[in-house]
Amino acid sequence: MAKPKKTPRPKAQTPKGFRDYFGTEVTHRAEMLNKIAAVYHRYGFDALESSGVETVEALGKFLPDVDRPNEGVFAWQEDAEGDKPGDWLALRYDLTAPLARVYAQHRNDLPMPYRRYAMGPVWRNEKPGPGRFRQFYQCDADTVGAPSVAADAEICAMLADCLEEVGIARGDYVVRVNNRKVLNGVLEVAGLAGDDKEAERGIVLRAIDKLDRLGPEGVRALLGEGRKDDSGDFTKGAGLGEAQAEVVMGFMQAKRETGAETVARLRELVAGSEVGVQGVDELQLISDLLAAGGYGPDRVEIDPSVVRGLGYYTGPVFEAELTFEIKDEKGRARNFGSVAGGGRYDDLVKRFTGQEVPATGVSIGVDRLLAALAAKGRLEAEATGPVVVTVMDRDRMADYQAMVAELRQAGIRGEVYLGNPKNFGNQMKYADKRQSPVVVIEGGDEKDRGVVQIKDMVLGAQLAQEASHDEWKERPNQYEVPRGDLIKAVRAILDRTS
Repeated sequence: MAKPKKTPRPKAQTPKGFRDYFGTEVTHRAEMLNKIAAVYHRYGFDALESSGVETVEALGKFLPDVDRPNEGVFAWQEDAEGDKPGDWLALRYDLTAPLARVYAQHRNDLPMPYRRYAMGPVWRNEKPGPGRFRQFYQCDADTVGAPSVAADAEICAMLADCLEEVGIARGDYVVRVNNRKVLNGVLEVAGLAGDDKEAERGIVLRAIDKLDRLGPEGVRALLGEGRKDDSGDFTKGAGLGEAQAEVVMGFMQAKRETGAETVARLRELVAGSEVGVQGVDELQLISDLLAAGGYGPDRVEIDPSVVRGLGYYTGPVFEAELTFEIKDEKGRARNFGSVAGGGRYDDLVKRFTGQEVPATGVSIGVDRLLAALAAKGRLEAEATGPVVVTVMDRDRMADYQAMVAELRQAGIRGEVYLGNPKNFGNQMKYADKRQSPVVVIEGGDEKDRGVVQIKDMVLGAQLAQEASHDEWKERPNQYEVPRGDLIKAVRAILDRTS
């Protein structure tokens, strides 16, 4: 008789493109989110927690022209109801598309303008890579219904405050501001306005976005006939004439020593374009409003090189960049780069209502910001673990639970060892692994005498590394105290080591 096949065991591995987060990582993220939320709240924004699932129709811009609409998102189709096919649903790709849906759905009950912040995970069905995951946290704040660029200036100021609140020192970051309208004006002056020039405009935008990687000459080649890379592959260019290319290059190189000089140069470049002049005026107003609030060029600056996401935005765009250097995995120095971005998007709500609703907002990449703080050494490497109450006698578990209850009621984090207490050495190994600052020991002898043993794990670790035998005697890391002084003794160690 053939033996039945064994059911294979599932592999204990994280799905590709996802990761697990443990104790300290989760704690650091929660602390950061709380700090950012406090700044958002101080600026008058209200919290919003929307569903992690949206209809694919609501997500809109992620609908591909295929039978299964899941490009860029994790999507599935609900069961059909009679003759009606089931809805396609998807995990949210960002926090902005859900905001547009929420505002359109509840606009009669919401204040105008509506100021909200939202925090939480988002999911992207993209190819994962080093440092690139399919699930990550976003931390957004948006103002819906405010046409004035004063709303954009406020977002920039708030972004600067958030960075400083979480530990990025002034001088280690800059919020850079540009305007899509200025670029539209430059393209118009360069003779690229109109529907018949859409393909050329697309090539120009992609070329501008590659300035950091290709440099001015590489971009200039893409503005002209095209560019051949080191492998011999040829990329067709926009076919601009020399004068047209010069206008675009002038835009990318328009940054000057001061914001006023940059604005003046941009005004020269867009002369003759109504939309371009409007964009420059908006940049000037943003600069003036920020300066009035004490946000000078050491924190926020006008910079035409900010081009990321320009196709999505309709007006001002901004990006927070960390300016300090870190070491990569090969020990090479490099700038950390962008940790937040946003801008004005006046067309998103229109998809639902048919009416244009002005909106502007910012999204902070929490995971990138945490990585930056860790690289700078501004996160505690290890969090303090709980006080561990050891178990010397199984039959006296109630005594140990009473001890840990006292600790918790005094606001001290603590736990009773709940593993096999037979081997005391294993209990000490557990406390060490838990990074416990204090271990409490009460055997039968201590119980009879009304005392407990206090083991200072922090001092013990220090003595083990650097103390002589005589110093061990002079500074014992384990001693006994009256049972009634348990809280006092533990708190003294915690106060010394915090």
